[in-house]
Parts: sequence; C-alpha cells; structure tokens
Amino acid sequence: MYLGNQPALSYTSFAKQDFTTSATTSYTLDNPVANENEIALFINFVRQEPTTAYTASGTTLTLTSATSASDDMYCVFLGKAVQTVNPPSGSVTNAMLGETITVANGGTGLTSGFKNGITMADQWRLTANLTANALPITSNLERVDEAAFGGIGTGMTESSGVFSFPQTGIYLVKFTAYGNAVLNDNLDITIEVTTDNSTYNDFTVTGESGDAGTGNCTMTAEAMIDVTDTSNVKVRFEAGSIGSGSTFYGSTDVNYTYMTFIRLGDT
Repeated sequence: MYLGNQPALSYTSFAKQDFTTSATTSYTLDNPVANENEIALFINFVRQEPTTAYTASGTTLTLTSATSASDDMYCVFLGKAVQTVNPPSGSVTNAMLGETITVANGGTGLTSGFKNGITMADQWRLTANLTANALPITSNLERVDEAAFGGIGTGMTESSGVFSFPQTGIYLVKFTAYGNAVLNDNLDITIEVTTDNSTYNDFTVTGESGDAGTGNCTMTAEAMIDVTDTSNVKVRFEAGSIGSGSTFYGSTDVNYTYMTFIRLGDT
C-alpha cells in the first residue's frame, strides 16, 4: 500500500552503462548524476574509488588516468539525479490544479490570487458634511484618492449614489460614518440593497444616540452581499435621523464617512 501522491517513477533495478573505451579521460553518462558517489565505476572488472579515480557531475564523467581501447569499463547508477523541468507554455490547465488561477483585469501577469481570493477592493467617501437626512446619499461622493490608497481590481462604479459591482461574487460591504449627535438626537446609517435594479430593501441598520449629551460618534454597518447579477444587484447608503445641530462629517482629504467594498470570492 502507498500513502500520499503516487510517484511519477516506479521502483526499478539499478541501471548499467557500458562504455566504448579509447585513450581519453572524458566520457558521457546516459543519466545525469549529482556527483561521482552516485555511480559505481568498474575498469577491467575492478571497482574504482570515487573522487580519487574519477569524478562525475551531470552527464560528464572524468577519469584521473586515461583508458585504452582494450580496457573494459562500465558503471552502475546507484542513483539518478532528478532534474527540474519547466512544463511547456499552456500545458498546465485549471483542471490540473487544486485551485483555479485567474488573471484580473485582462492583464498579462498573475495579478490575482487563487479561486475565492480577493480580486477587488475599493473605497469611497463622503466629501461634504450632511446636516439633513440623506435617504439615500446621492451626491458628494468620490473614490478615495489619497497617495497611499491601495485598491485592487476594477473597483465600483457610482451614479447618483447607486453603486454597481464590477463582477459577480460574494462581497463584504462596510459603511463607516463619523458624526456629531446633539442631545436627545439619534444618528442612523443604513446599507440598502436591490436585487432587481429597482426595489431597495434595508440590509443593515445601525445608529448612535445623543441621549447622554452632544458628542462625536463613529458607527459601522456591514453586509455580506451575494452579487449574482451585476445588472440587478446594487447597493446604496442612507444617513438619517439628523436633527437640528447634528452632523455627519465629510471631507475630500480624510475618510470621515466612507464605504468599503471587498470581493471575497466567487458567488
């Protein structure tokens, strides 16, 4: 019984090579070896001492003293060096791998990971303060453009506050808001999703109360969305319960109120 992956080579007896001798010290081996200790060399039926009488590397056998045409010489391969061979281009398919390798964005290099790896990550933000309910937020939105920002893949597209996904898959969507709630006021944020490009339903709602007095607060809503159809599954965001004096902060320089989109894997 053999446990694990089946070896590519079966177990065989030692290979032997007979040489046609002449007045030379250099011969070519039929099989590559790592060094002279991987062969047993016999001249006129006498075993020679490795290193002292001969050396070997790859397929090159070098004798310390030249043979003559009348000598009988052969070797027995005690081990065969295993060489690394690159497969021909296009010969390795997805079916031959444990995971599927994909190339993102039509590029020429391997820019994504394996199947179910992250192939898209994007971030948008609110660019101006909200002092009144935005149900939903339809303006003052931009993709984060800081010098240190690092996105992956094509990213989201936005039109009047509606965000469309670049490809199908399972997405983590996060809505983080920073605001100021005055006394006896509440701030709420909502992630809304449509699956028919028409009717939106609340997916996640969270909020912060100003019952304890006026103060800044941060809240985060998250949703795991299965995007089976990029034409119909879309997302938008609400910021509500904004009473007189309460504010959701926005900026073109800092992520105060922002949205994060990460594609986690295939649908």
